[in-house]
Amino acid sequence: MGSTNFGNFDAFCRDSTLPVCNVLSPSQDQRGFGGCDLQGIQLSGDRHLGNLGSILLCGIAIATSIFLILRSEKKKAAVGRREMQLFLLSYIIIEICEIFTVGEFPLRGTVRIAFTGIHIGMIIATTWILLLNAVVGYQVLDDGTPLSIGLMAISGVVLFVGTGYITLDTGYHWTNEFVPDPNNHYRNIALYVLYQLAPLVFLVAFFVLETVLVLRILGEIRPMIYLIGAAILFALGQIFNYVISPYICNGTSGKIDGALFETLFTLLSVLMIWIFWSSITEDDWPIASQPAGYP
Repeated sequence: MGSTNFGNFDAFCRDSTLPVCNVLSPSQDQRGFGGCDLQGIQLSGDRHLGNLGSILLCGIAIATSIFLILRSEKKKAAVGRREMQLFLLSYIIIEICEIFTVGEFPLRGTVRIAFTGIHIGMIIATTWILLLNAVVGYQVLDDGTPLSIGLMAISGVVLFVGTGYITLDTGYHWTNEFVPDPNNHYRNIALYVLYQLAPLVFLVAFFVLETVLVLRILGEIRPMIYLIGAAILFALGQIFNYVISPYICNGTSGKIDGALFETLFTLLSVLMIWIFWSSITEDDWPIASQPAGYP
């Protein structure tokens, strides 16, 4: 593995603002990787609010998600209503954490690491819950039942705890198993798989399952516009964060970077996912005449 870039975070943290970089940096923040550092707003005591734009967008994302949860509550006959609300609730937790991790809110390094552990753990748990939302559409289990919600929540908690522990161990050096080494490109295979690869696999699986459901089972075309739109918006956010970010940061003298656009496009992608779900969960559900589950 030493001759490959697999597991290396040095280039990612140099060019992007990522929550994982907080547990890899010696200063326990986004600095120290040799790239363009966000300057943000200078505060007293040599502190700064690094990413105000992302913080404001996180607030908008939280408010939007709460609104969507309330709107979902009115769709009494919708398949997967509780499961979609669980996904939105998980996304809210991500956005709360993002204020303190990506937003570079002035905090003690140890506190920022704690938020980072929750943030990264919730990323993999939330993408897993989204994947299970696609499975719910096939009515393998009655949606909204304690069994359906319980399996989704428990499996999400297992992923959250496991990933969160590895993240916190990396930042706090509890076992010295995951101590960041700048001489080895800040390599961390476990975090690379859990943070970079696993959520992507879950998202691709979600897209494939929903595509099959819409085209092969429901025989509809229009919902695919929303699903493809969600995929494009999410991809744009990643492109801004991983590819375009250093150019934005250098071009604005550290005022903003791609993280702001990543937050924006991810919010729009989540909104499109909800619209997609709403469009395929009308009262006339053509798969089977099964019990609708608990309200």
